[in-house]
Amino acid sequence: MEADTIAPFPERGFIDAGTYLVTGYPVPFEITVPDGWRTYNGAELGRDDPDHPDEWNVFLSFWPPHTVPADACAWKGAPVESGPTAEAFVAAMTAQASTVTTPPVTVVVGDYSGLEFDHAAESDVDVTACDGGKLCTVDSAEDCNGRAYTTRGEHATYLVVDLSGERAVIELGQSDPSIDPALITEAHAIFDSIEFVGPDE
Repeated sequence: MEADTIAPFPERGFIDAGTYLVTGYPVPFEITVPDGWRTYNGAELGRDDPDHPDEWNVFLSFWPPHTVPADACAWKGAPVESGPTAEAFVAAMTAQASTVTTPPVTVVVGDYSGLEFDHAAESDVDVTACDGGKLCTVDSAEDCNGRAYTTRGEHATYLVVDLSGERAVIELGQSDPSIDPALITEAHAIFDSIEFVGPDE
């Protein structure tokens, strides 16, 4: 499909089912979304589980984190630059204390390849004793304005793509392990639909 025939990804609100073009990275990517999902600022996509009080129980984020705290629990004042490559980001996340990752696997996402891995809090970490009462996993700064876990049940899957020297990071996260499995399956189908479109497409 020609990139210029695909609808641009909406900035905000509930979106119709279909395939969209996301242009926030140096190379755009296509993503296919079913009914019931909404977006915010053109860089996030989420859906609620009606049986849970939190908003955006399952979400995808398309943004480029710059730092990875060496310890997700003791994160204040200790950011670590992760370098510009996909491999550097994966290495920093894998080395991060108070969290665990699965071994990264290579995946094909359209015209590019990427690294995919799961990331979660360590099973015995006391989140309430951490800086700010949360695990800050990326972009800690002073108040953790990046990604944070507030319970041990939170986890995420990351797709990291090297776009000819510039890194794209896409996160699939869920707020609670008891989220409706059908919703998790739907979110993974969206995540797996992502294809980065080369310049000649």
